Amino acid sequence: MEEKIYKTMSGSGALNIVVGVITLVGGITGGVLLIISGAKLLAGKSKILF
Repeated sequence: MEEKIYKTMSGSGALNIVVGVITLVGGITGGVLLIISGAKLLAGKSKILF
């Protein structure tokens, strides 16, 4: 019984680490894309005529 609990806990811990890394990479990627698109909008602001 204890071995089954140990295996379940180790699998769950590994899954949590993987999900954390994926979330971190996705967050950083999203942030960089938002900064780049914001910079492009600010740079092209003078070209827009209303």
